[in-house]
Amino acid sequence: MKILANDGISDLGKQLLEEAGFTVITEKVAQEELANAVNEQEIEMILVRSATTVRKEVIDACPNLKLIGRGGVGMDNIDVAYAREKGITVINTPASSSQSVAELVMGHLFAISRGLHDSYKNMETGDFSALKKKYAKGVELRGKTLGIIGFGRIGQSLASYALGCGMNVVAVDRTGNPVNINVPIGNGHEANVSITPSNDLHNVLGQLDYISIHVPKQADGSAVIAAKEFAMMKKGVRIANAARGGVINEDDLLEALASGQVAAIALDVFENEPNPRKDLLNHSAIACTPHIGAATLEAQDRIGEELASLIIGQFAVKN
Repeated sequence: MKILANDGISDLGKQLLEEAGFTVITEKVAQEELANAVNEQEIEMILVRSATTVRKEVIDACPNLKLIGRGGVGMDNIDVAYAREKGITVINTPASSSQSVAELVMGHLFAISRGLHDSYKNMETGDFSALKKKYAKGVELRGKTLGIIGFGRIGQSLASYALGCGMNVVAVDRTGNPVNINVPIGNGHEANVSITPSNDLHNVLGQLDYISIHVPKQADGSAVIAAKEFAMMKKGVRIANAARGGVINEDDLLEALASGQVAAIALDVFENEPNPRKDLLNHSAIACTPHIGAATLEAQDRIGEELASLIIGQFAVKN
């Protein structure tokens, strides 16, 4: 059976699949040529990350498609329900990238607390006196309250890191079920903290010094954070979004930054990927990364291994 890993797959994942008898193709196919390539090369499985979309049109045009796999958590780039209605298996790897995304968020929280993202850009001016003054109003993470909106695997992994840094964590999730967070603290030691999420976002926004968002793109396209929510926040709040573009209203965000309601924000995702608006990329209070939450060597190995395991378990090649 032929597998097209159109957005790539780790060497480990490819190796495991090939050892099991699958043919793995990693040459990138342009989105508009995807259906043709699948049919012409007799491909039966497509693996994607965030760059390639597999919509109804592709599904209808590829009658021999048996599986669509997403290396990562969110599957908003796949028409999942429609594919399953057509008898196509759809899989993803929700557990593999949690740590990597959480670490990126922590890096961003440190960066926007000390202006690191902006100071990097301006060091070449060589004007230390002016630069020291400009970046002399940083804040510390320890003792601050972090609100985590969406308390699934990634949110819980972030909570573990934040607690380890001495932050207080408030979680928001529709379930409201208590979660036990394991906090490895090094040298073989660990701590455990129980967190009961609130199911009322508006009720907790005013308590938060930092906010990190970990929810999927909303089915109706609405933003989770817009003007109403910004108005409820503490003045000077700092935010990170490594979830999905569109969960924050970008126009309202720029207004909140201009007023000082939001001191800084880190964005790993944008409404118009892969071409985000320039006023976000050029803003001194916005730290930007190009949707790299899961892009670590360790996470890609875990993702490849998990995809291979799922595929081999369901479609073992018979010799």
